[in-house]
Amino acid sequence: MTVSDSTATSGNGSGHAPVNIKVPAGHAPRVRGGGPGFKTDQEVRWCPGCGDYAILAAVQSFLPELQLPRENITFISGIGCSSRFPYYMNTYGFHSIHGRAPAIATGLATSRPDLSVWVVTGDGDSLSIGGNHLIHALRRNVNLKILLFNNRIYGLTKGQYSPTSELGKITKSTPMGSLDAPFNPLSLAIGAEGTFVARTIDSDRKHLQSVLRAAARHRGTALIEIYQNCNIFNDGAFAPLKDASVRDDVTVRLEHGEPIVFGADRDKALRRTPAGSFEVVNVADVDPSEIAVHDAHSPDPSQAFALSRLDQPAFAHTPIGIFRDVDRPSYDELMRAQLGEAVEKQGEGDLAALLGSGDTWRID
Repeated sequence: MTVSDSTATSGNGSGHAPVNIKVPAGHAPRVRGGGPGFKTDQEVRWCPGCGDYAILAAVQSFLPELQLPRENITFISGIGCSSRFPYYMNTYGFHSIHGRAPAIATGLATSRPDLSVWVVTGDGDSLSIGGNHLIHALRRNVNLKILLFNNRIYGLTKGQYSPTSELGKITKSTPMGSLDAPFNPLSLAIGAEGTFVARTIDSDRKHLQSVLRAAARHRGTALIEIYQNCNIFNDGAFAPLKDASVRDDVTVRLEHGEPIVFGADRDKALRRTPAGSFEVVNVADVDPSEIAVHDAHSPDPSQAFALSRLDQPAFAHTPIGIFRDVDRPSYDELMRAQLGEAVEKQGEGDLAALLGSGDTWRID
């Protein structure tokens, strides 16, 4: 394969869409730092005004902080608008098949511990056909970072309801309103024992990059849900969080070890109820000891789960930030330790001897 800022396309002969493998331009010398170094010469083909542009710019300007050569970074995607991401990153990339990006990334991350592996997916790609792959990557705690662009709609296929669309959503595929109860991606991730679970917003670059930094430091699976506006098929889906006149009153910014206080005047807070859920209270009406303190590092996921439910059913009070960040051995670390133990006990092994062992037949 010639190394260039292009893609190599491989068909599988089955009528499925081809798989595209992208290699970084200027593969040598190894380049560290420099935001422009992560931009490609490919035309960015998203609709004008799409939130994906903001996410792309934030990621491209953040990556130099990792101080990694471009060839040690890989972006893997499935199918959907967000899945064009690898084309626009001057790193290695793999535009794979619908919903299977976490599975492909698992193979890469476990076999190449020297790589920084990132998955880019959407709410349809990861929570519909790819739901099973997503939850197992989370429970295994594979060392990869998952950016889940959630616009609550199928954008690439022109506006059908998605697994995160609200009940009653009227779309081309649900003209009388969706009957499906939506997934809450963070509740799903926490329920799958995800070790790093966070939420941010496409238009809040400072917050988005702060979450990316924390995810990059985490050893294991990190899932970041990014509220991303689709201005063509679901414009205004997150309007309360973007409207300057109300966003400070509805956005709950989580900081580990800090009381959960919010509002334009810092006059609102969260308090745990006897049932374990959270309720919004006025700071002036409660004793300071009643105000919940955020603990992202608690081994018990119940607080993080309760926080993930707070914005239901609408965006009246929506937490953003890191819900959970706990240490647990990653799958690839455990796998390498197990393989090392096997080699120590049984030796390196011989593939030819293995293939020729047991009952074999020769056909002339």
